[in-house]
Amino acid sequence: MSKLTRRALGPLALTLLALPALAQAWPTRALRIIVPFAPGGPADVLARVLAAYFAPKLGQPVVVENVPGAGGMIGTRAAAQSSDGHTLFFGSVSMTIVPHLANPPVEYDLLRDFVPIGLVASAPFVLVVPAASPIRDVASLVVAARARPGVLSAGNSGVGTLSHLALEVFNARAGISIEPVAYRGEGAMLPDLLGGQISLSFASLSSTLALIREGRLRALAALGPARLDTLPEVPTLVEQGIAEVEADGWQALFATRAVPTPAVDRLRALLVEALADPALATRIAGYGLLRSARDAPSFAAMFAAEYRRWGEVVRARGIRAE
Repeated sequence: MSKLTRRALGPLALTLLALPALAQAWPTRALRIIVPFAPGGPADVLARVLAAYFAPKLGQPVVVENVPGAGGMIGTRAAAQSSDGHTLFFGSVSMTIVPHLANPPVEYDLLRDFVPIGLVASAPFVLVVPAASPIRDVASLVVAARARPGVLSAGNSGVGTLSHLALEVFNARAGISIEPVAYRGEGAMLPDLLGGQISLSFASLSSTLALIREGRLRALAALGPARLDTLPEVPTLVEQGIAEVEADGWQALFATRAVPTPAVDRLRALLVEALADPALATRIAGYGLLRSARDAPSFAAMFAAEYRRWGEVVRARGIRAE
């Protein structure tokens, strides 16, 4: 190797040698995890559990900061615009949907401003009908919808939410027209579903599992790639002939772009440790969620794919925010 080549590689070699030291030196002050929702929900609780786990490992306080509003956009923007290198973000699937609905456009670039650390939990969705409904499976639902276009209705937790978009994809794939009915959250929707005022819903398992087990709701399909361990008798939509309607209300931890790459790698390792902790597993299960089974690269690919996928659905179906 020539002296010139050695000289040229010198700074690079020093940088590579310094990376482990940089990871160990970071953080140099308190970290904050921005949660774009109000306190008390699953995202807030999981972020606080992770903060408590990370703090002693990192040797610095880790503070959860709730920045709710505008469907999560205010907190997401605050995180995206941070430049201190000590800000993390606890996001959910909604962050991949909201930018496509926003008018005026959001002031951040999701794929540029956030670095996935890892998936923390998944929230499976199921297609449910009231127990008194004559609809027994997906095939009979499609037949009924084709016989009475626009008569059947599906409750969702708001325009542009995952439950709404799942219905829109289902309508497109099945070639039918079930009318969406928007509510302010699943809690407001469920009484009308139970009372038969609406025909069905694509709803989270966490809010419907007890009602299914009590016999008050009937689960027609799971909206994931495989059957659910909690409802093994319920087939997936794919098994019933309807593909590409998967919906997962995932929750995940992100770094903001100013966080050094070696620090991101360290956080990824700590998250893997945390997810193996029985106490965190108990908290996740308590919210009807499933612990992550994805490594960081596969979640990063999934995150980018979700962003593209839901943008295509919003545009193709002409969905507009209220």
